[in-house]
Amino acid sequence: MANMLNNFFQNTRKPRGRSGRLMLICMNSGHAKLAAWGFSHLHLNADSHILDIGCGGGANIAKMLKDSPGSIVDGIDYSEESVAFSRKTNASRLGKRCTIRQGDVSCLPYPDRSLNLVTAFETIYFWPDLDAAFKEIQRVLKPGGIFFVCCEMENPDNTAWTDRIDGMTIYRGDDLKKRLLEIGFQSVDLHRNKNGWMCLEAVC
Repeated sequence: MANMLNNFFQNTRKPRGRSGRLMLICMNSGHAKLAAWGFSHLHLNADSHILDIGCGGGANIAKMLKDSPGSIVDGIDYSEESVAFSRKTNASRLGKRCTIRQGDVSCLPYPDRSLNLVTAFETIYFWPDLDAAFKEIQRVLKPGGIFFVCCEMENPDNTAWTDRIDGMTIYRGDDLKKRLLEIGFQSVDLHRNKNGWMCLEAVC
C-alpha cells in the first residue's frame, strides 16, 4: 500500500496517465486555498502578458484570465498530461487569449523582455537548476515585470514529502529572496502565514 501511494505521489512532480489525471484534479481543488492566499498578494494588471510556469491543471490560468481583463495568460508545463488537462480546463480561451504548451523553465519560448508577469505556484520544488531558471525568467520579463512564486512549504527540515517524492527540494523563502537579488532582480517582497505558506514577488 505504501509503495502504491508513493508511486501516486510521483505524479506531483510530473503527472502521467490515469493517476496523473487524478493528481491534476486533486491539485486544482487541493491548492485552491493556497492559490487564493497567493493571489491576495499579487496585483493583476489588465492588458498584460502573463506566463504560468508549471501550470498543472490550469486552475490558476483560468483565474488570471477572469481577473485580468484583456490580458494574454499562457501556460507551460513539463508534463504532457498537465498540458492536455490545462488545455481542457481553459478550452474556451485557447487561441484567443491563451496558449498552453509543453516546455521547460530552463528554455522559455519567449523573446527577451516580452512578459509582464511570470507565476510559479507549487512548482519550484522540482526545478533541477534553480538559478538557471531564475535567470531565464529574468530574461523574458520586461523591466518592472514581476516574478511571483507561491509555495505551501518552505521548511527543508520537514521531509514528509521530500522522502516520498523523487527530485523534490524545499527552499526557505529567505534563501530564494537572496538568490533572486543576487541574480539581479531589483526588489523582492516575501510573505508568510501561520500555515507555513510562503510567496515572493520579485521585480525585474
